[in-house]
Amino acid sequence: MKWYLAVLKNYAGFSGRARRKEYWMFTLFNIIFLIVAMILDNVLGTAIEGVGYGLFYILYVLAVLIPGLAVSFRRLHDVGKSGWMVLIALIPIIGAIWLLVLMVIDSKPGENEYGPNPKEVVVD
Repeated sequence: MKWYLAVLKNYAGFSGRARRKEYWMFTLFNIIFLIVAMILDNVLGTAIEGVGYGLFYILYVLAVLIPGLAVSFRRLHDVGKSGWMVLIALIPIIGAIWLLVLMVIDSKPGENEYGPNPKEVVVD
């Protein structure tokens, strides 16, 4: 939960780098909250007929859209790619697979053009 909140606090930070753990913990909690929103929509009757989600789901998606894009950009920066590589997901099948691979691979060691490696702790 700490990583999820860290992403929300840096909700519009598109610069810098994000560790794999930060990205994937945000993604995990995001999925959990999306499922909870769908359940709430169905229990409270706000779900759209035949779709399975409704008001709560849509509001949650809108609330985490910018933080989700920001952490994706920072994650791509961590592997040495431009944040705009998220657009590769628009290529059917291959694009989504390639983006998944980029999100899973380890950080580039040391500093890159996007900043210092967040895994490397600087001790004074």
